[in-house]
Amino acid sequence: MDGFTYTNIFATKGIEYIAILSFFALLIPFWFMLSKQVKVNREIKRTLGLLTAANLRLPKGLLFSKYHSWTHLDQSGLANVGIDDFLVRITGDINLSHIKKAGEKVSQGDLLMTIEVEGKTLDILSPVSGEIISANQMLLQQPELLFSDPYTTGWVYRIQPVNWMAETSSLILGSDAAPWYTLELERFRDFLGKSAVKHAPGITQAVLQDGGELMEHAMAMMPKEIWADFQSEFLGNARG
Repeated sequence: MDGFTYTNIFATKGIEYIAILSFFALLIPFWFMLSKQVKVNREIKRTLGLLTAANLRLPKGLLFSKYHSWTHLDQSGLANVGIDDFLVRITGDINLSHIKKAGEKVSQGDLLMTIEVEGKTLDILSPVSGEIISANQMLLQQPELLFSDPYTTGWVYRIQPVNWMAETSSLILGSDAAPWYTLELERFRDFLGKSAVKHAPGITQAVLQDGGELMEHAMAMMPKEIWADFQSEFLGNARG
């Protein structure tokens, strides 16, 4: 009849079905990606330990630099120097580079060594001035010694100090260090919440427990940009 328009309802429904199928085709990959991220986050939290001031190793007789190195003068008059437990616990599987040779001289605040984790680096500054007597060759061959004990088997250098009394007056004695490290952990948590979130928000959530507690090896999962920020804010920059 004139003026009559036939509408094929099956064709119309077909368009709706196609639209619905297209929606699910887009949704399913997104769902898998989201599920994978959740699984990764859970795995991170399952395998890493909790990092608190209470479980940091802080021997009473050591002196700690605010740039996360330490030193101790033994009976021979030589100073052992190394990396503190805080830095070891937040970075992951460390390798050491730019190791100085016996006979080289360093001043307080000079570059002492570089730590590397998966191509990302941090420079460690010397807590004291003096002459390098030796480097810990066993540690260089087995860097995992840093994790078992960064102070006894994991020392990095033995140094003949030249200005011990004056330079160590600004360092923190191990027996008094716990309150400072508590504040340092809070500062690090704030750092992850503010600075790191710009570059890796999903990973940042993974290294913080639901209550805001820090997970070990938090820095290992961060991109290089975060390591550069961390260097400036927590470790300082070598002079010269």
